Order: sequence, then structure tokens, then C-alpha cells
Amino acid sequence: MNGVRTTTGKKVEPFGKMFATLPKRALSRVGVVDVGSNSIRMVVFDGAARSPAYFYNEKVMAGLGARMAQTGRLNPEGVERGFAAMQRFAALAKGMDIDPLTCVATAAVREAADGPEFQARVERETGIKMYVIDGEEEARLSAQGVLLGWPDARGLVCDIGGNSMELAEVADGQVGKRVSSQLGPFRLQQVPGGKDGLRKHIRKVVADLARTMGTHHERIYLVGGSWRAIARLDMERVGYPMTVLHEYRMTPQAVADTVAWIADNDLADLKARTGLSSSRIELVPLASQVLAQLTEIFAPAELAISSYGIREGLLYEQMPENLRKRDPLIEAARFTERQMARMPGSGKKLYHFLQPLFRDMSPERDRLIRAACLLHDTSWRAHPDYRAEACFDNVTRANMAALSHPERVFLGLALLHRYKNSRAGSPMAPLFKLLSEAEIRDAEILGKAMRFGAMLALDDPADAGKLILTEQELRLHLTSTGRKLMGEVAEARFRSLCNALGLLPVIG
Repeated sequence: MNGVRTTTGKKVEPFGKMFATLPKRALSRVGVVDVGSNSIRMVVFDGAARSPAYFYNEKVMAGLGARMAQTGRLNPEGVERGFAAMQRFAALAKGMDIDPLTCVATAAVREAADGPEFQARVERETGIKMYVIDGEEEARLSAQGVLLGWPDARGLVCDIGGNSMELAEVADGQVGKRVSSQLGPFRLQQVPGGKDGLRKHIRKVVADLARTMGTHHERIYLVGGSWRAIARLDMERVGYPMTVLHEYRMTPQAVADTVAWIADNDLADLKARTGLSSSRIELVPLASQVLAQLTEIFAPAELAISSYGIREGLLYEQMPENLRKRDPLIEAARFTERQMARMPGSGKKLYHFLQPLFRDMSPERDRLIRAACLLHDTSWRAHPDYRAEACFDNVTRANMAALSHPERVFLGLALLHRYKNSRAGSPMAPLFKLLSEAEIRDAEILGKAMRFGAMLALDDPADAGKLILTEQELRLHLTSTGRKLMGEVAEARFRSLCNALGLLPVIG
């Protein structure tokens, strides 16, 4: 299962046995460099093993593959920019005590006549060993990155770079059939025949890919900077209230509308409105034409953006099966609680104390309740006047996997009500429209339940009493310790919870 296959067919272990000697839920600091046709990025992972935090993240738009379709060689300016970036990354890794720094290179380096020369220079002068992988291996690693973020992912992963585009099937935690194509924007710049020739070329290649991969996929997971740029533009077009790209969903109609909208607007204006880089937005028109044909020919029900790709796929590659099966959201919440809560471990106790209120919840809702309880006390250092908004903002913008945008807002709203009885006048209100009225009510109930439980006892509210739910009442049966703890503030919060539930409060 483990090991990366290079263009020579040799299987290598770039991470060694990084998980073998670690505590069950910990991850040592690990550095990865992805040398692509357009960008070179260094990421340092840290934190929870199943849901790693991004300790460091830097990207250089080197443009190694620019004009390569025409010359057959790496872009000379890109080579110097790329080499300077690799020197910097090597120095940064040394300063962070990261050894080894894992590096993979894709289409530009593997296909350019002087790719081996660049590879050798980097290794000779920086000490970074660069693993050059083929197209199918690139597809496999990208798909594994999607699985790191979406354990239940099922459909087709589409990873676009500067000089290539890869497809891979994912289902049941496994990567299936995969294929590589030359549909990267840099290559498309060289297609003859004007707009009509370009459209026909893209359509032919995408149709060939469809015959290989099939058109039965309900969802396409989009990996790559060009796809993320188009998604950001789609958000701008529709006035979407959140700018987190990971797990952003688009319908085929939305893709068609956004592609037309991009064609009708000035790129400089779109760049100014969205903050996209010049080097990224100049490739958007070509990438959008590919996406339009991909959507039309494969006809998925929806398309979803994944911020996880090759770099995360390398991490997933070395992950043991028992770790892969864990819930990334819960693992991230546990890690955050251990690092930031006043009383680590109290979240699990609060969850069990509140179970009588949430016995009949679906597994999807239960995991959000569990995560909320684990996170309920992690924003205590924020100023009291801003604590409610701070925890909402933290959750909705956090780098957490396996969490849809509505789920982010639900979790954030529950934590807002953990610290604040009312949401009236909240600056976060525009995001509430991602939830139904019933979901908003449920988030409020969860928040007020946590607000009461956390006030009743700092560590374990079960020491103070237990909750008994009936059709008409919510009863709080207090222990002798609980009678001492049940002050007027705790009682007011209990009554507020009962009011949200529409039940009579009974304390005894």
C-alpha cells in the first residue's frame, strides 16, 4: 500500500516510517515540496495525524512549464525562480529541523528535455532529493489527498496543473482507474486554429477521457489552483457569504454560468475583486473552457473543490489503515482541545452529560455535536466581548476536513450560542442563510445546552447531576455536589435551554 512510484517505475518511501513510532493521534512535523508546472509549494504539516494542521505554507509561481509545449524545455526564467525557491525551502526546512524534506515533481520536470538537469542541480546544491513521478502516479496521489479530506469520497478526482490534467476514480477509501492527459493551460496556449480549434481540441481530449473513465460519476472532485480560482470567481458571481474554498460545491449549471460570466468580464477587474494573482488569473480563461467541456461530457450531479491534493496524498500514503478510518473532524477537534482547552478531556464528559437531549440524532448530526463539545472551551483566551464571534469565525474558517460549508456554519453557530444567549445583531448573520430554520434552531439548542453544562461544572457536569427528558419537561436531577454548584447563573442558563426546547424546567 505504501510507497511512491517514480517515472523509472522504482518504488520509494519518501517519508520512511513516519507514523510507526508516534503516539496514536500525533503527527511529527513533516515537510513536503510539490514542484508543479506553474507553482512550487512547500507545506509543513503538524498536529493531529488524521487531520494535520498547516504549520507552514508557501507558494512560488515559478512557471517552470511556461512555453514548454513550444520549446520542449523548461522556462529559463522559471528554472531560476524555481531553483531560488528550492534553496529557500531547504534553508527553511533546516531552520525548522525538518529532515528529510520530501519533494515530488510532476509534468514539467518529467517531460522537459532539461528536466533531469534541473533535478540534478536541485539535489546537488540544496540536498533536496526530487522524486519525479509519472502521470498515473500523480493522479493516484491527488486522489489520496482527496481521501484524506473526504474519507467517504466517491466519484472522479480531476487534478489540473500547468501542463497536464489527471483523472482518478475514488470509492470505498480506495483509488481505482486513473489516466493522465495534456489538458494543462500552458499546453493549450499552443493549440492552433484559434478559438474554434481550441474548443474542438479540448472536446476531443475530454471525450477520449470519458470513454476511458466512464460518465457514471455523480460527483467530480476538483484539485488544482486553476479550479480553485474558478470556484472563487463563482463565489464572487453569486455573492456567496463564505470564501473557504475547500468543499465548495457547484452545479453543472453554475459552472456554465460562471464560464460565460468570466468570458464577459475584464480579467483585471476580476483579479481586483477576488485577490487572485496575475499568474493564476491569466490561465483561468483556458481552464474554464476545459471545465465547461468536462462538466458537459461527464455530466456529474455536482462538482466539489478540494484544497487537498498531491501533498496531502503523500501523507495519506504512509498512514496506517486504522488511522485512515478515523474521522478527521473529530481528530482535529480532539487535538485542538488538548492544545487549547482549560480542562482537556472535559469535552467528552460534556458530550455524555448532554446525551439525553440528543439520543435520536443521525450519525451526521451526532459527529457535529461531539465536535462542538470537544471545542466548547477552546476560545476562552479571547476577550469576553468577542468570544462568541471569535469561536464562530475560528470554526467557519478553520482548516478542518470532512466538514461541509453548512456543517461549518452549524458548528460555528452552536459555539456562538455556547458563549452568547442571543445571536441578534451578529456580524456573522449573512452566513446563517446557509442553514435552514430548523438547523438554526438545533444549533441554538446545542449551544445553549453546552452553555448550561459548562457552567454547571467546569470539568464533569455528571458529578453535579443528570438530565432526564420527557415529552413535557426537562428535569435536572442534582447530586449533593450539584446543589452546591447550582447557582443563579447556572439556573438561568438551564431555563434558557428549556425555553429553546419548548419544555418546562424541573430542578430537583
